[in-house]
Amino acid sequence: MNQVISADGTVITYDRAGSGPALVLVAGAFSYREFPGLLQLTGLLAEHFTVYNYDRRGRGDSGDTAPYTVEREIEDLRAIVDAAGGEAFAWGLSSGAVLALKAAEAGVPLTKLALYEPPFMTDPAGRHAPADFKPRLESLVRQSKRGEAVKYFMTKGMGAPAFAIPMMRLMPGVWKRLTAVAHTLPYDLALLDGHFAGEPLLAGEFAGVKAPTLVLDGGKSAAGLRQAAQDLADVLPDGHRRTLAGQNHNVSMKVMAPVVREFLEA
Repeated sequence: MNQVISADGTVITYDRAGSGPALVLVAGAFSYREFPGLLQLTGLLAEHFTVYNYDRRGRGDSGDTAPYTVEREIEDLRAIVDAAGGEAFAWGLSSGAVLALKAAEAGVPLTKLALYEPPFMTDPAGRHAPADFKPRLESLVRQSKRGEAVKYFMTKGMGAPAFAIPMMRLMPGVWKRLTAVAHTLPYDLALLDGHFAGEPLLAGEFAGVKAPTLVLDGGKSAAGLRQAAQDLADVLPDGHRRTLAGQNHNVSMKVMAPVVREFLEA
């Protein structure tokens, strides 16, 4: 376990594994560095890259400093990149993909980006969150109603079927991991501000992201996520899209790893 100090004094914890060019993994909602999928991806890529797997602020062994801002999360990622030698590749999952994207736009030296299903909701006619989603989620978090916050975020935000929640509650280990980071869900939502209610991506958006960027989606994912992947690839200066056959938002890291490696090593 290693630690860096972010610009606002927050301790950010990370693990380092492997050898080769630096690659930072940026987790999505509910994930942290000991999440099984991140551990698996680290193992699969560590033969080819020096993998930096970190806890975003408020998660795992990292600290948290109020008030939260997206800029502070970008500073956290910058601190990890500094620890990695001053530049790095980045892989991001879901809201973590958006964080990596915004960090690159803010000038964090990320030389290539591999982004899996940034959860923009870009179709005005498609499914999107309720108008009061943000204040209601924040209210549940303030009241420490962690289970309710997880349920609300998953069903009303991510579009998970209602029956999925009781099934998750039957798996104590899974449910414990989800509720442990429920207080950080508003952080993920802040990253999506302006693109969570059917707002389209506009030409010139993210024009500051000069790094070659591979936007990935799953062939079995929701139509909205797949449309967002294409929309993002279209507006990026050097954007490319690839669909992983048979995958959904809960992507197989065994399928993911060779695609990421191929892109980063090209």
